[in-house]
Amino acid sequence: MPVDVTVPALGESIQEVQVSAWLKQPGDTVALDEPLIELESDKATVEVPAPAAGVITEIVAAVGAVLKVGDVLARIESLAAATASGAAAPAAPDRAPGEPHVMPAARRVLAENALSADQVTGTGPGGRVLKEDAVRAVAGAAVPATAAAAPAAPAAAPAAPAASAPTATGGRATRTVRMSPIRRRIAERLVQAQRDAALLTTFNEIDLTRVKALRAEHQEAFQARYGVKLGFMSFFVKAAVEALQLVPEINAGIEGDSIVYHDYCDIGIAVGGGKGLVVPVIRNAEGLGFGELERVIGDFASRAQANKLDLEELQGGTFTISNGGVYGSLLSTPIINPPQSGVLGLHAIQDRPVAIDGQVVIRPMMYVALTYDHRLVDGRESVAFLKHIKHCVEQPERLLLKV
Repeated sequence: MPVDVTVPALGESIQEVQVSAWLKQPGDTVALDEPLIELESDKATVEVPAPAAGVITEIVAAVGAVLKVGDVLARIESLAAATASGAAAPAAPDRAPGEPHVMPAARRVLAENALSADQVTGTGPGGRVLKEDAVRAVAGAAVPATAAAAPAAPAAAPAAPAASAPTATGGRATRTVRMSPIRRRIAERLVQAQRDAALLTTFNEIDLTRVKALRAEHQEAFQARYGVKLGFMSFFVKAAVEALQLVPEINAGIEGDSIVYHDYCDIGIAVGGGKGLVVPVIRNAEGLGFGELERVIGDFASRAQANKLDLEELQGGTFTISNGGVYGSLLSTPIINPPQSGVLGLHAIQDRPVAIDGQVVIRPMMYVALTYDHRLVDGRESVAFLKHIKHCVEQPERLLLKV
């Protein structure tokens, strides 16, 4: 008897998911707990494992389908039953004769661009459609067919040249793609922050000379001991912890008519994931050293790219750090992540002339921005917070001495 693969419960707040990619196809043999499908919620992308070993006899939900918990995704027949019924034959049950086998990555590209498999020429083994085949097909579909129009009728006698606007050349195709659950959630949260909070941003700049020298001097020993490089982010996390303890309002949040203060620092680190910006949280950052912080941050970054972060890692947080500098941003005003009351924005490091002791010198400088909820945090506290960040990073020994 076939076993239904259904949408699992992914958390109380998750009401629907979208099929992101199939990792297996009809006719494929799967082992127990082998990943079958990627589902995308408004918080993360998760893999659904096979509830039984056997052969996939039917895929019910196509890529892009929006489903609820309990909806059927696919059906699996036990290996013995599938073999007896011929379900494991090379021709997959859900593919018509001659229809190509589309690989999961290619299927995703085709679904996002509203193309079908019969519009693609597969170059993989056995005519399988690979991702690069799908990409080429999408590029070809975007080229208008006007070039293949019938020859124009003979032109009339040439008239005197007249001034005219230049004729536009190139493609003008448009595509409509359903917004992913994560992107919809990001949009909702950003609008919520703008609507419900009194946002204000204050700026400062930081001289990174001593941090860069410290990293250069101890990088080899640090990497040998901890297995990761000593980056800049750990310095800012440590500095933020010190500043949050100095100005606890920025580590607090508003709930109704009350202020909830947190005696711990759960620092969210905004990173670019495969489906959009995500903010995994470093729990109790106040108790971690530089090595532990760099390990956690590096792990978050790599798993975010692969859409492998757990839902629990994306929930909560009392303060957020966003580093737009990795993309080249020089200055920006970040938006808080509700119900948090503050977010620290980091930016690109640039060599700039600055005046020190009456002399103009070139130093590696970074603009930093603190966006805060003015309902809870006053200007004095926000400036004090950002100045403490500056002092800690410009004099990194303060992070060890806690002064």
